[in-house]
Amino acid sequence: MNLCQLSIIHRRSTIPVLASVLAGVLAFTLSLAPEAGLAQSKPAKKKGPRAALVGIDKVRADKVSQTIPVLGRLVARRAGVVAARVAGPVAKMRVDVGDRLRKGDVVAVLVRERLHWMRERRAAEVASHKARLAARGAEMKMKNQEMQRLEKLRRTKSAAHLASRFDTMSQEVAMLNASVAEAAARLKQAEAEARLAQIDLDYTTIRAPFPGVVTQRHTDVGAFVNVGQAVVSLIDDSALEVEADVPVKRIGGLKPGTEVAVRINGANLAARVRAVVPEENPQTRTRAVRFTVDLGPLRGSLAGNQSVTVAVPISAAQDVVSVHKDAVLKRRGNNMVFVVVEGAAKPRTITIGDAVGGRFVVRKGLKAGDVVVVRGNERLFPGQPVRIRARKGKG
Repeated sequence: MNLCQLSIIHRRSTIPVLASVLAGVLAFTLSLAPEAGLAQSKPAKKKGPRAALVGIDKVRADKVSQTIPVLGRLVARRAGVVAARVAGPVAKMRVDVGDRLRKGDVVAVLVRERLHWMRERRAAEVASHKARLAARGAEMKMKNQEMQRLEKLRRTKSAAHLASRFDTMSQEVAMLNASVAEAAARLKQAEAEARLAQIDLDYTTIRAPFPGVVTQRHTDVGAFVNVGQAVVSLIDDSALEVEADVPVKRIGGLKPGTEVAVRINGANLAARVRAVVPEENPQTRTRAVRFTVDLGPLRGSLAGNQSVTVAVPISAAQDVVSVHKDAVLKRRGNNMVFVVVEGAAKPRTITIGDAVGGRFVVRKGLKAGDVVVVRGNERLFPGQPVRIRARKGKG
């Protein structure tokens, strides 16, 4: 048997072996195929949309009325000049324009020498009248003792000369009583004059009658001031209120206690009508109305005659539904808001009316109590879950 025959025999013997191996591999592969197909057809789990962190505010029912803006001004309830109460030259000026004073702080001091010695003279007169009254009192006491002795002698003896002496002594006692009364009256007069002299001396120190800020100095050291002459002008900027000249036809809605809104330095504040001044300006057909307002944190940055805007009501108050301005978005020409419903943001188209402070009147689309998104609403999409941001204050 040659080599060629041996090679053919070897090939024939290996063919069945290879066929059996390939068949086993194919069967194993087919057994794994269903599991692989299932693994490929099984859908992957998808993550839901991430919850957005938002700020919210409630839709609420308010009482509002239509208003018109009226220009007003801040006025001080206490302002004016600090005047001299006695005449005299100015010795010292203790304040300057812009100085803030407390009640009782010294504004100026007048020359005191003349009034000082006037007070001393009055005090000496008081001492003199006290001594005179004391002398009259001692004399009166002595005469009373003599009267008592004569009374005893007259009861024991009936001599005529005793009766005559007793009558004379009675007249002297009556005269001494009148003299004592006169001395007492002169003492009171002297004491009153001494007190007036002391008051005049005290008035040489001019003091602030109320707290405030010096706006003007009317005199200086060396100048002579008369009684009632202005020394400085003072304004109390801690007691400011609003005054507005309101058209007569709008006065009907303003009664003492009526609430209005005023705008000062960009801030909206609540105010109340304190008084409607019963005097009309014939040229402008307006009346002055005074409003009290709690200026709160604005104190210290305000000034008298500063302009403010008063929202004067022109109609009776009505119940309306309002939404925060930050909740309203413009989408395709419509006004819409995101309402939080079961933890998700739901878009809603609304119809709004006039602005009321930082809110809009809602004519259609919302009701009181609805919760709307006011922070982070620009990035929301319909149905997105939301997380409520902790509120630091009122929206």
